[in-house]
Amino acid sequence: MSKPDVLQMKPYPAWDETPLNEAFTMHRLFEAEDRDTFLENVGRKITAIATRGETGADRSIIEACPNLKLISVYGVGYDAVDFEACREYGIKVTNTPDVLTKDVADLGVAMMLCQSRGMISAEQWVKSGSWASKGLYPLMNRVHEAKAGILGLGRIGYEVGKRLAGFDMDIAYSDVSEKPYAPDWTFIQDPVDLAARSDFLFVTLAASAETQHIVNAKVLKALGPDGMVINISRASNIDEAALLDALELKTIRSAALDVFEGEPKLNPRFLDLDNVLLQPHHASGTFETRKAMGKLMRDNLTAFFEGKELLTPVL
Repeated sequence: MSKPDVLQMKPYPAWDETPLNEAFTMHRLFEAEDRDTFLENVGRKITAIATRGETGADRSIIEACPNLKLISVYGVGYDAVDFEACREYGIKVTNTPDVLTKDVADLGVAMMLCQSRGMISAEQWVKSGSWASKGLYPLMNRVHEAKAGILGLGRIGYEVGKRLAGFDMDIAYSDVSEKPYAPDWTFIQDPVDLAARSDFLFVTLAASAETQHIVNAKVLKALGPDGMVINISRASNIDEAALLDALELKTIRSAALDVFEGEPKLNPRFLDLDNVLLQPHHASGTFETRKAMGKLMRDNLTAFFEGKELLTPVL
């Protein structure tokens, strides 16, 4: 019996590649020298796509696979998948939520602590000999009992809030509506008002056309010279040019970022700043979570080919 044909957009760890190869015939687009010729040869065979959150699948890929019925995303974000094309052609989409939620929240809080207390530069202060020659490291800013704003109180935002509560922080959030599962936190619908109230502004909302640049120059101005923005969502949720201006002019205190426009190629303006913490889009980057993500992606593929209900559909 022949195995189902799956188009693979990007490589996966070995612990995913092996079971994928055992269960399916994997056609690796990322290895093709000529993408168009590759798709001409295999496109009609493809009934499912295995992709990653940042890679997705655009309309040209979707239309090159006329028998496509499912796109299984390895990641919680699916904004890189062309939903309009999927709706037009009746294609289902799945992602891997929940399994990475707590790791992403952990990193967001860790970035807040690291940047607020200056831990990266403090380590260099020790290693360079400055502690011995110049004395104590400059004073930084405390976290406990500060005001935190969470922009987007979905799965990840809620887990961030739970962690911040452990620091006795005064927590507020913004979303499309007030959330019954957060009765002790303050609901502020307008992101500008949320930023004006916040010492630390966490960006944790899902990316969409509606949320593009939701953190703009107006929000950053409201955050003010004592505020920090932490982004563990998608780069498109922040106006990066406005953020760089704010960091350079110090109209906000600092930023901690795990995502960037055009990553991994960063705007070089980031590299000259001393008030930003840069991370390589690795919020879900633990062995445990990446294995769970791969399994859920594969389980969605298996459910589809066995005619069963999809585990985590988003379309």
